[in-house]
Amino acid sequence: MSQKHPIISVTGSSGAGTTTVKHTFDQIFRREGIRTVSIEGDAFHKYNRVDMKTELEKRRDAGDETFSHFSFEANILGELERVFREYGETGKGRTRHYVHNEEEAAVHGVPPGHFTDWKPFEDDTDMLFYEGLHGAVANEQANVAQYADLKIGVVPVINLEWIQKIHRDRSKRGYTTEAVTDTILRRMHAYVHVICPQFTDTDINFQRVPVVDTSNPFIARWIPTPDESLVVIRFKNPKGIDFPYLTSMIHDSWMSRANSIVVPGAKLDLAMQLILTPLILRLRDRSRIA
Repeated sequence: MSQKHPIISVTGSSGAGTTTVKHTFDQIFRREGIRTVSIEGDAFHKYNRVDMKTELEKRRDAGDETFSHFSFEANILGELERVFREYGETGKGRTRHYVHNEEEAAVHGVPPGHFTDWKPFEDDTDMLFYEGLHGAVANEQANVAQYADLKIGVVPVINLEWIQKIHRDRSKRGYTTEAVTDTILRRMHAYVHVICPQFTDTDINFQRVPVVDTSNPFIARWIPTPDESLVVIRFKNPKGIDFPYLTSMIHDSWMSRANSIVVPGAKLDLAMQLILTPLILRLRDRSRIA
């Protein structure tokens, strides 16, 4: 953790909705005039698309059906830890971009499925913002979590997460439902052993819970809307959180436990603005004093 160069880490698996949460953070940063450098978890994958396919085939031939982008060994987590540590110490670092599709390829000048070159961060930023799969990892090989000042988990119930992933990968990446289902099954071991443990260490978790039937996510024709959902917000340490203020400002919200508040799905952005803005400003003010 860093007094002078704070780091915010948003962690969630594929289809969890971390990109939507990032938009809310971007709104807060823009409104409050906070200069950030943003990095994506995909930038720290170990393999490009072709090499990942080759590695998957090699591991399948060896009897390993669990290897995926979620896996520790499919990512350069030591480099991610180094970037976090360097930014916390100096405000400097580097990142790259993984190009997912033709639209991104036109922007970056790199074919889909490949990485751009590493580039240094801009100077004089107020904080680092990470969004991806491994922002709160802590194991024998890498301890990323220790350098993040604010760790956010985005954790929809798993059937909803699968529905969101299936719809996204079919509409934006052209995958079939069968192909996405195979990916979900292959990632399950790492989801249990890599992704889920991170949410124990996150400071705040946002978990969207649909209130409509999602019993078979593989045939769902649409994603439950925010109005068809509730969001459970869990604080690891509720000290200093003004729950009476939050429940008064967010209509139809209530506390379900001493460290948790439940809000209507359509109020998620408002809840995030109310909860996160003072935390972000506290990090910024602390860094300026330091």
